[in-house]
Amino acid sequence: MTKNISVIIGSLRRGSYARKIAHNAIDYFPEGYKASILEIRDLPLYDFDYDDPEVADVRVPEEYTAFREAIKASDGILFVTPENNRTIPACLKNAIDIGSKPNGDVAWKNLPAGIISHSVGRMGGYSSQKNLRLALSYFDMPTPGQPEVFLAQSPTLFNEKDRLNEGTAHFIQDYVNRFLRIIDGQFEARDNG
Repeated sequence: MTKNISVIIGSLRRGSYARKIAHNAIDYFPEGYKASILEIRDLPLYDFDYDDPEVADVRVPEEYTAFREAIKASDGILFVTPENNRTIPACLKNAIDIGSKPNGDVAWKNLPAGIISHSVGRMGGYSSQKNLRLALSYFDMPTPGQPEVFLAQSPTLFNEKDRLNEGTAHFIQDYVNRFLRIIDGQFEARDNG
């Protein structure tokens, strides 16, 4: 049975370093896993009126429904994000908020999550990763522990073909392997429960 991994990129720019990192990371998933990018660029800004049962004159956007269903059909979520102004980009926060509603049917609940953060500076997206971890902790999303992946000076990590250098590739491969162990553990728990 193939396990589906949704890769969510915290940058909308087509040529972003986060997107390049995500494309590399997708290649590190072994047979039996299908990792693919789940785009967030067309999600309308979150508005609770869409999910409020007392507001009858607005409909839930189709983009919300499709996104929520894609998350629920995932066996794990890999976030790849830059840092914007010491936190996560607005587009990523919007996606998290959309997946968090309606209250009785949270798409993120208990899904394993991996986080790769980066920055063009020396901090490697530390603040964005910590803020993202804080948001995800509310949904009981298990994540790999140490070592976390903070990729500093990200423009220097690629060759001319946008492939990650060997050391970074090994580091992310190890992280993906640890992430998969959490996913596999969730499957075993379901099968034995």
